[in-house]
Amino acid sequence: MYQRVLSTPTSPDFCQLTYDESRHWLHATWTGYVSPEYALNGASAGLEMLQQVHCPYLLNDNSQLQGPWFDSLEWLATEWGPAAANAGLRYVAHVAQPNALVSAWLDPASQRLLRQFEIQVFESEAEAVEWLSSCQSKAR
Repeated sequence: MYQRVLSTPTSPDFCQLTYDESRHWLHATWTGYVSPEYALNGASAGLEMLQQVHCPYLLNDNSQLQGPWFDSLEWLATEWGPAAANAGLRYVAHVAQPNALVSAWLDPASQRLLRQFEIQVFESEAEAVEWLSSCQSKAR
Protein backbone atom coordinates (compact mmCIF):
# COMPACT_ATOMS: atom_id res chain seq x y z
CA MET A 1 0.00 0.00 0.00
CA TYR A 2 1.32 3.41 -0.98
CA GLN A 3 0.26 6.35 1.22
CA ARG A 4 0.84 10.07 1.45
CA VAL A 5 -0.58 12.33 4.17
CA LEU A 6 -0.68 16.10 3.77
CA SER A 7 -0.63 18.18 6.95
CA THR A 8 -0.14 21.71 8.17
CA PRO A 9 0.05 23.02 11.73
CA THR A 10 -3.48 24.41 11.42
CA SER A 11 -4.92 21.49 9.38
CA PRO A 12 -3.31 18.24 10.49
CA ASP A 13 -3.84 15.32 8.10
CA PHE A 14 -6.19 17.35 5.89
CA CYS A 15 -5.65 15.01 2.94
CA GLN A 16 -4.81 11.32 3.10
CA LEU A 17 -4.01 9.64 -0.20
CA THR A 18 -3.78 5.86 -0.25
CA TYR A 19 -3.20 3.66 -3.24
CA ASP A 20 -4.86 0.33 -2.46
CA GLU A 21 -3.01 -2.24 -4.56
CA SER A 22 -5.50 -5.04 -3.86
CA ARG A 23 -8.40 -2.95 -5.19
CA HIS A 24 -6.27 -1.02 -7.69
CA TRP A 25 -7.72 2.35 -6.72
CA LEU A 26 -6.66 5.61 -5.16
CA HIS A 27 -8.54 6.65 -2.04
CA ALA A 28 -8.44 10.37 -1.16
CA THR A 29 -9.85 11.30 2.25
CA TRP A 30 -10.28 14.97 3.11
CA THR A 31 -10.83 16.11 6.73
CA GLY A 32 -11.44 19.33 8.62
CA TYR A 33 -11.29 22.76 7.08
CA VAL A 34 -9.34 22.76 3.82
CA SER A 35 -8.37 26.14 2.39
CA PRO A 36 -8.32 26.61 -1.39
CA GLU A 37 -4.50 26.50 -1.31
CA TYR A 38 -4.49 23.19 0.62
CA ALA A 39 -7.17 21.77 -1.66
CA LEU A 40 -5.04 22.59 -4.68
CA ASN A 41 -2.00 20.99 -3.00
CA GLY A 42 -3.98 17.84 -2.17
CA ALA A 43 -5.50 17.56 -5.63
CA SER A 44 -2.05 18.01 -7.18
CA ALA A 45 -0.56 15.35 -4.88
CA GLY A 46 -3.40 13.00 -5.83
CA LEU A 47 -2.68 13.65 -9.50
CA GLU A 48 0.99 12.82 -8.95
CA MET A 49 -0.02 9.49 -7.38
CA LEU A 50 -2.40 8.74 -10.26
CA GLN A 51 0.43 9.43 -12.71
CA GLN A 52 2.73 7.08 -10.79
CA VAL A 53 0.35 4.13 -10.44
CA HIS A 54 -1.84 4.62 -13.56
CA CYS A 55 -5.00 3.44 -11.81
CA PRO A 56 -8.44 3.92 -13.37
CA TYR A 57 -10.38 4.25 -10.08
CA LEU A 58 -10.57 7.11 -7.56
CA LEU A 59 -12.59 7.16 -4.35
CA ASN A 60 -12.71 10.84 -3.29
CA ASP A 61 -14.20 11.16 0.20
CA ASN A 62 -15.31 14.62 1.34
CA SER A 63 -17.61 13.32 4.10
CA GLN A 64 -15.34 14.63 6.89
CA LEU A 65 -14.88 18.15 5.52
CA GLN A 66 -15.93 21.23 7.44
CA GLY A 67 -16.73 24.58 5.89
CA PRO A 68 -16.67 25.52 2.22
CA TRP A 69 -14.95 23.25 -0.24
CA PHE A 70 -12.55 23.82 -3.12
CA ASP A 71 -14.31 26.09 -5.58
CA SER A 72 -12.06 25.81 -8.61
CA LEU A 73 -14.09 23.55 -10.87
CA GLU A 74 -12.55 25.39 -13.82
CA TRP A 75 -9.05 24.26 -12.79
CA LEU A 76 -10.29 20.71 -12.18
CA ALA A 77 -11.94 20.62 -15.61
CA THR A 78 -9.15 22.19 -17.64
CA GLU A 79 -5.96 21.13 -15.83
CA TRP A 80 -6.49 18.31 -13.37
CA GLY A 81 -9.09 16.35 -15.34
CA PRO A 82 -7.17 16.00 -18.62
CA ALA A 83 -3.97 15.09 -16.76
CA ALA A 84 -5.82 12.51 -14.63
CA ALA A 85 -7.48 11.02 -17.73
CA ASN A 86 -4.06 10.81 -19.43
CA ALA A 87 -2.80 8.97 -16.34
CA GLY A 88 -5.54 6.37 -16.84
CA LEU A 89 -8.32 7.58 -14.52
CA ARG A 90 -11.73 6.41 -15.79
CA TYR A 91 -14.07 6.20 -12.75
CA VAL A 92 -14.51 8.63 -9.85
CA ALA A 93 -16.71 7.86 -6.85
CA HIS A 94 -17.19 11.14 -4.97
CA VAL A 95 -18.56 11.02 -1.42
CA ALA A 96 -20.14 14.43 -0.86
CA GLN A 97 -19.71 16.59 2.17
CA PRO A 98 -22.74 16.22 4.48
CA ASN A 99 -25.49 18.72 3.68
CA ALA A 100 -23.57 19.89 0.60
CA LEU A 101 -25.51 21.16 -2.34
CA VAL A 102 -24.64 19.15 -5.41
CA SER A 103 -25.77 21.97 -7.69
CA ALA A 104 -22.10 22.70 -8.39
CA TRP A 105 -22.17 19.66 -10.68
CA LEU A 106 -24.46 21.66 -12.99
CA ASP A 107 -21.77 24.28 -13.62
CA PRO A 108 -20.34 24.28 -17.19
CA ALA A 109 -16.86 23.44 -15.83
CA SER A 110 -18.36 20.43 -14.05
CA GLN A 111 -19.91 19.28 -17.28
CA ARG A 112 -16.48 19.35 -18.98
CA LEU A 113 -15.05 17.36 -16.08
CA LEU A 114 -17.88 14.83 -16.30
CA ARG A 115 -17.04 14.15 -19.95
CA GLN A 116 -13.49 13.09 -19.04
CA PHE A 117 -14.45 10.15 -16.81
CA GLU A 118 -17.49 8.57 -15.27
CA ILE A 119 -18.28 10.34 -12.00
CA GLN A 120 -20.92 9.34 -9.48
CA VAL A 121 -21.73 11.31 -6.32
CA PHE A 122 -22.67 9.43 -3.14
CA GLU A 123 -23.78 10.20 0.39
CA SER A 124 -21.78 7.36 1.97
CA GLU A 125 -18.43 5.71 1.45
CA ALA A 126 -20.09 2.27 1.45
CA GLU A 127 -22.20 3.24 -1.59
CA ALA A 128 -19.11 4.62 -3.34
CA VAL A 129 -17.11 1.46 -2.67
CA GLU A 130 -19.96 -0.67 -3.99
CA TRP A 131 -20.16 1.37 -7.20
CA LEU A 132 -16.38 1.31 -7.81
CA SER A 133 -16.37 -2.45 -7.23
CA SER A 134 -19.16 -2.86 -9.76
CA CYS A 135 -17.15 -0.79 -12.27
CA GLN A 136 -14.21 -3.14 -11.77
CA SER A 137 -16.43 -6.20 -12.27
CA LYS A 138 -17.70 -4.79 -15.59
CA ALA A 139 -14.15 -4.06 -16.75
CA ARG A 140 -12.99 -7.65 -16.30
